[in-house]
Amino acid sequence: MADRFAAIDYGALIDWRSRLAREGPFLQRALANAPSRRILDLGCGPGEHARLLASHGFEVVGIDASPSMLEKAEGAASASVRFVLGDLVDLDRLVEGPFGGAICLGNTLPSIRTRDGLARLLGALRARLLPGGPFVCQVLNYEKIFATHQRHLPLTLRPADDGTLVFVRLMDLRPGGDVIFLPVVLRYRPDADPPVVLQASERVEVHGWTRPELEDLLDDAGFRDREYYGSVSFAPYVPGESSDLVVLAR
Repeated sequence: MADRFAAIDYGALIDWRSRLAREGPFLQRALANAPSRRILDLGCGPGEHARLLASHGFEVVGIDASPSMLEKAEGAASASVRFVLGDLVDLDRLVEGPFGGAICLGNTLPSIRTRDGLARLLGALRARLLPGGPFVCQVLNYEKIFATHQRHLPLTLRPADDGTLVFVRLMDLRPGGDVIFLPVVLRYRPDADPPVVLQASERVEVHGWTRPELEDLLDDAGFRDREYYGSVSFAPYVPGESSDLVVLAR
Protein backbone atom coordinates (compact mmCIF):
# COMPACT_ATOMS: atom_id res chain seq x y z
CA MET A 1 0.00 0.00 0.00
CA ALA A 2 1.38 3.42 -0.96
CA ASP A 3 1.98 5.77 1.97
CA ARG A 4 -0.26 8.74 1.15
CA PHE A 5 1.12 10.75 4.07
CA ALA A 6 4.85 10.47 3.46
CA ALA A 7 5.38 13.70 1.52
CA ILE A 8 3.97 16.08 4.14
CA ASP A 9 4.83 16.13 7.84
CA TYR A 10 1.27 16.66 9.05
CA GLY A 11 2.30 16.40 12.69
CA ALA A 12 4.50 19.47 12.35
CA LEU A 13 1.59 21.45 10.94
CA ILE A 14 -0.59 20.98 14.05
CA ASP A 15 -0.38 22.88 17.33
CA TRP A 16 -0.81 19.73 19.38
CA ARG A 17 -0.81 21.46 22.75
CA SER A 18 -3.83 23.61 21.91
CA ARG A 19 -5.55 20.84 19.96
CA LEU A 20 -5.32 18.32 22.80
CA ALA A 21 -6.41 20.97 25.30
CA ARG A 22 -9.48 21.54 23.13
CA GLU A 23 -10.29 17.87 22.51
CA GLY A 24 -9.28 16.43 25.88
CA PRO A 25 -12.41 17.39 27.86
CA PHE A 26 -14.69 15.87 25.20
CA LEU A 27 -12.74 12.60 25.19
CA GLN A 28 -12.66 12.43 28.98
CA ARG A 29 -16.44 12.83 29.16
CA ALA A 30 -17.11 10.41 26.30
CA LEU A 31 -14.87 7.70 27.78
CA ALA A 32 -15.63 8.35 31.46
CA ASN A 33 -17.99 5.36 31.79
CA ALA A 34 -16.28 3.07 29.29
CA PRO A 35 -16.71 -0.55 30.37
CA SER A 36 -12.95 -1.13 30.04
CA ARG A 37 -9.83 1.07 30.05
CA ARG A 38 -8.67 -0.61 26.82
CA ILE A 39 -9.24 1.83 23.93
CA LEU A 40 -8.81 1.70 20.15
CA ASP A 41 -7.38 4.75 18.34
CA LEU A 42 -8.40 4.35 14.69
CA GLY A 43 -6.19 6.36 12.36
CA CYS A 44 -3.84 7.18 15.23
CA GLY A 45 -1.40 9.27 13.16
CA PRO A 46 1.66 10.34 15.17
CA GLY A 47 0.20 8.96 18.40
CA GLU A 48 -0.61 12.18 20.25
CA HIS A 49 -4.14 11.13 21.21
CA ALA A 50 -2.88 7.73 22.34
CA ARG A 51 -0.30 9.44 24.53
CA LEU A 52 -3.00 11.71 25.99
CA LEU A 53 -5.32 8.81 26.80
CA ALA A 54 -2.48 6.80 28.34
CA SER A 55 -1.75 9.74 30.65
CA HIS A 56 -5.30 9.34 31.96
CA GLY A 57 -4.88 5.66 32.70
CA PHE A 58 -6.09 4.07 29.48
CA GLU A 59 -4.43 1.23 27.60
CA VAL A 60 -4.42 2.22 23.93
CA VAL A 61 -3.98 0.31 20.69
CA GLY A 62 -3.43 2.67 17.77
CA ILE A 63 -3.95 1.62 14.15
CA ASP A 64 -2.78 3.49 11.06
CA ALA A 65 -2.12 2.59 7.42
CA SER A 66 0.80 5.03 7.10
CA PRO A 67 4.29 3.70 7.93
CA SER A 68 5.60 7.27 8.12
CA MET A 69 2.94 8.21 10.67
CA LEU A 70 3.66 5.17 12.80
CA GLU A 71 7.37 5.89 12.65
CA LYS A 72 6.62 9.24 14.30
CA ALA A 73 4.22 7.55 16.73
CA GLU A 74 6.89 5.25 18.11
CA GLY A 75 7.92 8.02 20.49
CA ALA A 76 4.54 7.61 22.19
CA ALA A 77 4.84 3.81 22.56
CA SER A 78 4.95 2.52 26.13
CA ALA A 79 3.65 -0.27 28.30
CA SER A 80 0.21 1.32 27.90
CA VAL A 81 0.42 2.19 24.20
CA ARG A 82 1.15 0.04 21.18
CA PHE A 83 0.69 0.60 17.48
CA VAL A 84 -0.43 -1.62 14.60
CA LEU A 85 0.17 -0.99 10.89
CA GLY A 86 -2.83 -1.76 8.72
CA ASP A 87 -5.87 -0.61 6.78
CA LEU A 88 -8.86 0.16 9.02
CA VAL A 89 -11.19 -1.91 6.83
CA ASP A 90 -9.15 -4.93 7.95
CA LEU A 91 -9.86 -4.26 11.64
CA ASP A 92 -11.33 -7.73 12.04
CA ARG A 93 -7.89 -9.29 11.54
CA LEU A 94 -5.68 -6.53 12.99
CA VAL A 95 -6.72 -6.68 16.65
CA GLU A 96 -8.50 -8.94 19.09
CA GLY A 97 -11.16 -7.65 21.48
CA PRO A 98 -12.59 -6.72 23.78
CA PHE A 99 -12.19 -2.95 24.00
CA GLY A 100 -13.99 -0.48 26.21
CA GLY A 101 -14.17 2.27 23.58
CA ALA A 102 -12.76 3.67 20.36
CA ILE A 103 -11.89 7.02 18.84
CA CYS A 104 -11.44 8.05 15.21
CA LEU A 105 -10.45 11.71 14.94
CA GLY A 106 -8.98 14.08 12.38
CA ASN A 107 -11.32 13.39 9.45
CA THR A 108 -9.99 9.83 9.14
CA LEU A 109 -13.17 7.99 8.14
CA PRO A 110 -13.40 9.69 4.70
CA SER A 111 -10.24 7.78 3.69
CA ILE A 112 -12.61 4.81 3.48
CA ARG A 113 -14.34 5.65 0.23
CA THR A 114 -16.93 2.89 -0.19
CA ARG A 115 -20.06 2.05 1.75
CA ASP A 116 -19.06 -1.61 1.89
CA GLY A 117 -15.65 -0.72 3.30
CA LEU A 118 -17.04 1.52 6.02
CA ALA A 119 -19.75 -1.01 6.87
CA ARG A 120 -17.04 -3.64 7.26
CA LEU A 121 -15.05 -1.42 9.63
CA LEU A 122 -18.06 -0.45 11.75
CA GLY A 123 -19.27 -4.05 11.97
CA ALA A 124 -15.86 -5.27 13.12
CA LEU A 125 -15.61 -2.39 15.59
CA ARG A 126 -19.01 -3.13 17.11
CA ALA A 127 -17.98 -6.79 17.53
CA ARG A 128 -14.82 -5.77 19.42
CA LEU A 129 -16.42 -3.24 21.75
CA LEU A 130 -17.92 -4.30 25.04
CA PRO A 131 -21.64 -3.52 25.49
CA GLY A 132 -22.01 0.20 26.07
CA GLY A 133 -18.52 0.94 24.77
CA PRO A 134 -18.45 4.45 23.23
CA PHE A 135 -17.20 5.27 19.76
CA VAL A 136 -16.11 8.88 19.13
CA CYS A 137 -15.79 9.92 15.49
CA GLN A 138 -14.96 13.35 14.04
CA VAL A 139 -15.19 14.31 10.37
CA LEU A 140 -15.62 17.56 8.48
CA ASN A 141 -19.20 18.70 7.98
CA TYR A 142 -19.56 17.55 4.40
CA GLU A 143 -23.24 18.51 4.30
CA LYS A 144 -22.14 22.14 4.56
CA ILE A 145 -19.14 21.67 2.25
CA PHE A 146 -21.28 20.29 -0.58
CA ALA A 147 -24.19 22.68 -0.02
CA THR A 148 -21.94 25.75 -0.16
CA HIS A 149 -19.52 24.35 -2.78
CA GLN A 150 -16.67 25.01 -0.36
CA ARG A 151 -13.30 24.72 -2.12
CA HIS A 152 -10.78 25.04 0.72
CA LEU A 153 -10.26 24.86 4.48
CA PRO A 154 -8.82 27.71 6.58
CA LEU A 155 -5.10 28.39 6.27
CA THR A 156 -2.78 27.08 8.96
CA LEU A 157 0.46 28.92 9.72
CA ARG A 158 3.20 27.30 11.77
CA PRO A 159 6.66 28.65 12.71
CA ALA A 160 9.65 26.87 11.18
CA ASP A 161 13.42 27.13 11.58
CA ASP A 162 13.62 29.09 8.35
CA GLY A 163 10.47 31.15 7.95
CA THR A 164 6.82 30.14 8.29
CA LEU A 165 5.03 27.05 6.99
CA VAL A 166 1.69 27.76 5.34
CA PHE A 167 -0.66 24.78 5.11
CA VAL A 168 -3.24 25.11 2.31
CA ARG A 169 -5.98 22.49 1.87
CA LEU A 170 -7.83 22.77 -1.43
CA MET A 171 -10.85 20.60 -2.27
CA ASP A 172 -12.28 19.48 -5.59
CA LEU A 173 -15.85 18.24 -5.04
CA ARG A 174 -17.01 15.37 -7.21
CA PRO A 175 -20.46 13.92 -7.97
CA GLY A 176 -21.57 11.20 -5.58
CA GLY A 177 -19.84 12.64 -2.54
CA ASP A 178 -16.20 12.04 -3.41
CA VAL A 179 -13.66 14.78 -2.66
CA ILE A 180 -10.17 15.30 -4.03
CA PHE A 181 -8.09 16.85 -1.25
CA LEU A 182 -5.04 18.78 -2.40
CA PRO A 183 -2.91 19.58 0.67
CA VAL A 184 -0.09 22.02 -0.07
CA VAL A 185 2.75 23.22 2.16
CA LEU A 186 4.37 26.54 1.34
CA ARG A 187 7.45 28.04 2.99
CA TYR A 188 6.99 31.77 3.51
CA ARG A 189 10.01 34.03 3.99
CA PRO A 190 9.07 37.67 3.30
CA ASP A 191 12.68 38.81 2.95
CA ALA A 192 13.70 36.02 0.57
CA ASP A 193 13.54 35.90 -3.20
CA PRO A 194 11.14 34.37 -3.96
CA PRO A 195 9.24 34.94 -0.69
CA VAL A 196 6.99 31.89 -1.12
CA VAL A 197 8.26 28.44 -2.14
CA LEU A 198 6.31 25.24 -2.69
CA GLN A 199 7.66 22.69 -0.21
CA ALA A 200 5.29 19.76 -0.72
CA SER A 201 1.91 18.81 -2.14
CA GLU A 202 -0.23 15.70 -2.38
CA ARG A 203 -3.44 14.45 -3.96
CA VAL A 204 -5.71 12.48 -1.64
CA GLU A 205 -9.04 10.97 -2.68
CA VAL A 206 -11.70 10.63 0.04
CA HIS A 207 -15.46 10.28 0.41
CA GLY A 208 -17.29 13.05 2.25
CA TRP A 209 -19.49 11.05 4.60
CA THR A 210 -22.54 13.05 5.71
CA ARG A 211 -24.63 12.64 8.83
CA PRO A 212 -27.48 10.79 7.02
CA GLU A 213 -24.98 8.34 5.50
CA LEU A 214 -23.25 7.75 8.83
CA GLU A 215 -26.56 7.35 10.65
CA ASP A 216 -27.57 4.49 8.35
CA LEU A 217 -24.20 2.74 8.60
CA LEU A 218 -23.94 3.13 12.38
CA ASP A 219 -27.47 1.82 12.80
CA ASP A 220 -26.77 -1.19 10.58
CA ALA A 221 -23.63 -1.95 12.63
CA GLY A 222 -25.60 -1.92 15.89
CA PHE A 223 -24.69 1.53 17.26
CA ARG A 224 -28.23 2.46 18.32
CA ASP A 225 -27.47 5.22 20.84
CA ARG A 226 -26.00 8.27 19.06
CA GLU A 227 -25.28 11.89 19.89
CA TYR A 228 -24.23 14.48 17.30
CA TYR A 229 -22.21 17.65 17.90
CA GLY A 230 -20.83 20.41 15.72
CA SER A 231 -17.48 20.51 17.52
CA VAL A 232 -15.59 19.00 20.45
CA SER A 233 -16.85 21.89 22.56
CA PHE A 234 -20.25 20.10 22.64
CA ALA A 235 -21.86 22.71 20.36
CA PRO A 236 -25.03 21.42 18.67
CA TYR A 237 -24.63 20.08 15.16
CA VAL A 238 -26.15 22.47 12.61
CA PRO A 239 -25.93 21.06 9.05
CA GLY A 240 -25.53 24.44 7.34
CA GLU A 241 -23.22 26.03 9.91
CA SER A 242 -21.04 23.59 11.84
CA SER A 243 -17.47 23.11 10.65
CA ASP A 244 -17.32 19.54 11.96
CA LEU A 245 -19.53 16.57 12.65
CA VAL A 246 -18.66 14.81 15.90
CA VAL A 247 -20.47 11.55 16.66
CA LEU A 248 -20.65 9.82 20.03
CA ALA A 249 -22.17 6.39 19.42
CA ARG A 250 -22.75 3.30 21.57
